[in-house]
Amino acid sequence: MGDILVGTCSWTDRALIGSGWYPPGRRDAEGRLRYYAERFPVVEVDASYYALPSARNSRLWVERTPEDFVFDVKAFSLLTGHPTRGAVMPPGLPPDGRDPRVRDAVWERFAEGITPLRDGGRLGAVLFQFPPWVRAGARGEDFVEECARRARGWPVAVEFRHPSWWEEGRADRTSHLLTRWGVAAVGIDMAQSLPSSIPPVAPVTSSRLSVVRFHGRSTAWGRGSKEDRFRHRYQEDELTGWIPRLRELAGRTDQVHVLFNNCCGDAAVRAAEDMSRLLGRTRVDG
Repeated sequence: MGDILVGTCSWTDRALIGSGWYPPGRRDAEGRLRYYAERFPVVEVDASYYALPSARNSRLWVERTPEDFVFDVKAFSLLTGHPTRGAVMPPGLPPDGRDPRVRDAVWERFAEGITPLRDGGRLGAVLFQFPPWVRAGARGEDFVEECARRARGWPVAVEFRHPSWWEEGRADRTSHLLTRWGVAAVGIDMAQSLPSSIPPVAPVTSSRLSVVRFHGRSTAWGRGSKEDRFRHRYQEDELTGWIPRLRELAGRTDQVHVLFNNCCGDAAVRAAEDMSRLLGRTRVDG
């Protein structure tokens, strides 16, 4: 039976910091991470999507967390085909993901930034979250395969944001693609009433890792402000419905990462606390 690690998609979200979840005296950068790591065994680094990670920060994260704590790092936006601001690019490089020279340089910088996590055995996964315009089909598969090839040797998880990848009649092909490259498919919990809704499938495509991300069930997904898109407080019955599935995944993989992305105030950490309790995996009391 594999381990089930529960955490959230960020520990530095402004709404979380402003919610009061972090107690007085634990609200600086070091205090926040140490406090979070006392309560959860995994966290997703979302800042690496908006700007390339730095080796210095990775070293500090290793130093400030227990030896069994792991970081899932979100791939930089340019690597997954998202728009990227020129201001966050390395000097001399335009934000043009179609330029092979640019892509090579950004891949190299990203790899350097996460090296301390890899060397320290603290890299849980690199999350490649592909945008909605990366659809199932030959072009989409080629892009996914390019990323998997460049990330060979890393623990990799893939999340699709277009439902075509998991539609009936296509899902098996998608699973085979990810299995062939040894990368984990990311299961998703979200509202199911939207045209863009991703089915709540959670196939096992890697014996090492399975990932489930809980986005909340807001019907404002894909529009409105960030708070509108992620405003959802999970009720206990919404979480308990996943318990048998998570345990089944743990029976087929070495590790399952359960990550809450409903980052609106303290909703994500509270849901993670509830899920940890329901699974019997509370790290500390309180």
